[in-house]
Amino acid sequence: MRVVIIGGNGHVGTYLVPRLVEAGHEVINVSRQQSQPYRPNAAWKSVQQITIDRVTAEAAGTFGPRVAALRPAIVIDMICFTLESARHIVEALRGRVNHFLHCGTIWVHGPSAQVPTTEEQSRQPFGEYGIQKAAIEAYLLEQARSYNFPATVLHPGHIVGPGWNIVNPQGNLNPKVFGRLARGEELTLPNLGMETVHHVHADDVAQAFALATGRWSNAVGESFHVVSPAALTLRGYAQSMAAWYGQSANLRFVPWEEWRASVPEQDAAATWDHIAHSPNCSIGKAQRLLGYQPRYSSLQAVREAVEWLQERGQI
Repeated sequence: MRVVIIGGNGHVGTYLVPRLVEAGHEVINVSRQQSQPYRPNAAWKSVQQITIDRVTAEAAGTFGPRVAALRPAIVIDMICFTLESARHIVEALRGRVNHFLHCGTIWVHGPSAQVPTTEEQSRQPFGEYGIQKAAIEAYLLEQARSYNFPATVLHPGHIVGPGWNIVNPQGNLNPKVFGRLARGEELTLPNLGMETVHHVHADDVAQAFALATGRWSNAVGESFHVVSPAALTLRGYAQSMAAWYGQSANLRFVPWEEWRASVPEQDAAATWDHIAHSPNCSIGKAQRLLGYQPRYSSLQAVREAVEWLQERGQI
């Protein structure tokens, strides 16, 4: 079938586009600029590239119609971040597409009341990103269940893989944290280090999207978590990474207010966002209905990405 992927040059698209091509689909990638994927693959040679600035085109009311004009059977939207943007693309595709897949986020949940969190638990999002993504999810599922728009929502965790920074054992994106663990230096963690992060390799996210396209009857009208089999506590994450380097983790636990004053403001803000959510999500539904089986544990995915950063002198 003809598949249009919006934002296919990103982390997940790097793995998803080749999967779709290898499955025999005709793939069109719509993106703002023709950047290279994070990993080369010969499959990209058969992909048609269409350049559209989504923000500008949406403001002009032309983005959705331009996507619809490509006559896709399937549309995969990796870069929709507002409810208004979702409504625009849905109205343009209504009655003209067999399947619409949206990339959400586990941030739709906000703090968990019970873990592992399932898709059925109530939403308490906070922060503009989580609030907008939760609103998009609610809208798309309503459109599917009440108005027969064939939508599916997949919610990745902290996407990781070669080519970009990783959510580290402090819950932020500072790569120096891994260097401290590698050298056996002291690393401070907020509180008792028992908050959680939940990673997923970009290729496992791509796996879930590809599976959903082939399981239409199980996928339409549903949302799915797409994460590794288990979340990590910050403490356990730090200890495991230190052991990987042949070190014993030299950890010191510091109350939040004291800890946040000891690190750059950008790092503190990122850490707060992650520990305030402390995601720990179930993949049972995706396993049962889509056949999702992640290849990578959280630590396996992180280590592959860390090795990539080390080879380039970034750690």
